[in-house]
Amino acid sequence: MMRPQYFIGQAILYALFAGGVGYLSTSPVYSPIEPDQAVIKLSFSHVGKRTGECRPMSPQEIAQLPPNMRHTLDCPRGRLPVLVELEMDGELLIRRSLQASGLSHDRASSIYQKVRVPPGHHRLTARLRDSARTEGFDYERSAEITLAPQQNFVVDFHAENGGFVF
Repeated sequence: MMRPQYFIGQAILYALFAGGVGYLSTSPVYSPIEPDQAVIKLSFSHVGKRTGECRPMSPQEIAQLPPNMRHTLDCPRGRLPVLVELEMDGELLIRRSLQASGLSHDRASSIYQKVRVPPGHHRLTARLRDSARTEGFDYERSAEITLAPQQNFVVDFHAENGGFVF
C-alpha cells in the first residue's frame, strides 16, 4: 500500500519540473536576429522556360509511340536556368543563376536565402529572368518598404500572380 508521503513527494517533483519548464519557456530571452538588424528572405521555386521550341510530330512519329505515350508535340525536357536579383537602395544584395533541378534538368529552380539589413525605410527591387533572353528581365518589381528592428521580410515569386510578392 502506497503511503501519502509518496504522493506528496511526487506532486512536489512534478511541480518543480513544471516550474522549470515554465521558466525555460520564457527565459532566457533569445532572438535569432540582432536588435539593430532586420532580415530579408528570398524564397521561391519557379520553372524556367524550355531549352528549345516544341515541334509538331508527324502522324508517322505518333504511330510509332506506344498508345499511352502518344501526343502531338515533341518538346525538349530541359529547362533554362533562372536568374534572380535582389537590390536594396541601389546595392545588389543577391544575384544568383539557379539551375533547374532533376536528373534531366526539367524541374523547378529553387532559392532560399537570407540577408541581414539595417532596419528603416528602403527601396527594394526584385528581378527575374526565366527565358533565353540575354539582356533585361522577364519580371521586375520595386517597392518602398519600412523594416522594423528584428523583422523578417519575405520576398516570394508567383508567375501566375504577376511576379514578385512583397
